[in-house]
Amino acid sequence: MAFSMPWLEDAVQDVPGGEQDRGVLAGFRGDLYRCLARRADALFELGDAVLCRPERVHMLAELSLEPECRRGHGAVYDAVNCGQVQVARLRRALAALPLPAWDDGRIRLAVDVSNWLRPDAEASPGRLFCHCYARGKGNAQMIPGWPYSFVAALQPGRTSWTLPLDAVRLGPADDATAVTAGQVRGVVMRIVDAGHWRDGDPPVLAVFDSGYDLTRLAWLLRDLPVEVLGRLRSDRVMYFPAPARVPGTNGRPPRRRPRSPRRPGTAPPGPWPGDGCTSSWPPGPAGRTTTASFPSSRAPSSGCR
Repeated sequence: MAFSMPWLEDAVQDVPGGEQDRGVLAGFRGDLYRCLARRADALFELGDAVLCRPERVHMLAELSLEPECRRGHGAVYDAVNCGQVQVARLRRALAALPLPAWDDGRIRLAVDVSNWLRPDAEASPGRLFCHCYARGKGNAQMIPGWPYSFVAALQPGRTSWTLPLDAVRLGPADDATAVTAGQVRGVVMRIVDAGHWRDGDPPVLAVFDSGYDLTRLAWLLRDLPVEVLGRLRSDRVMYFPAPARVPGTNGRPPRRRPRSPRRPGTAPPGPWPGDGCTSSWPPGPAGRTTTASFPSSRAPSSGCR
């Protein structure tokens, strides 16, 4: 454990405030180690191996080859099977970390469900059919797996980095809205206990996806300093009136020449012939006429020409 802990003299980045950042990192890693009840050393080194591996992890045995993991593949599997994590203590340690700072001083949380697809794990309990999108447009698929509800603190600006604060796996008999409301309630209470929110501060913004029952969530969280926001669905758009089009600048270009007038000798369009009517227009060659009859099933009007 002491070997993988960052020492203060090992500078990670030579930036202003780096000493304080390294102290926060070392403190969190110490809290993380104390959250591991059984097989603590093996689990801690296994976590470092996952973070430091430059490629995707395909099997646990590959992690035993990383320099951060000083144990064989047998100890790696034993740590996963027999190790224990104190989840409540880990949640408090995550909430105690410095939250991303916004200009308005508000804390922003994002809540969404991420699926861990397990189509081949037929013996795994609690699997559900997870809604996934295929590469083709509109090709939604339902694949067996484990859905997890995540709550993360968002950072300002264009960045993909977030601070995960909680994760709960949804079961077949769970009420997704009730579980999510209880999850957000626990996160907000831990944030308040950590001193990140005090009386007089603006409410915490909780952003949910379009699939949540926002009305019910707002009612279940009405006694907390939380403002519930929802994201619009991808098939809903805001309507704005289009500006006047200038010919030749946008849209379909104007025609090069106006439409030609009706040719001489042609008759204007008239109503559809009725039942039993005949048409003798236009005159055929040598004074003959061409006659066509129309059945009653295609006669919407009774006029004849």
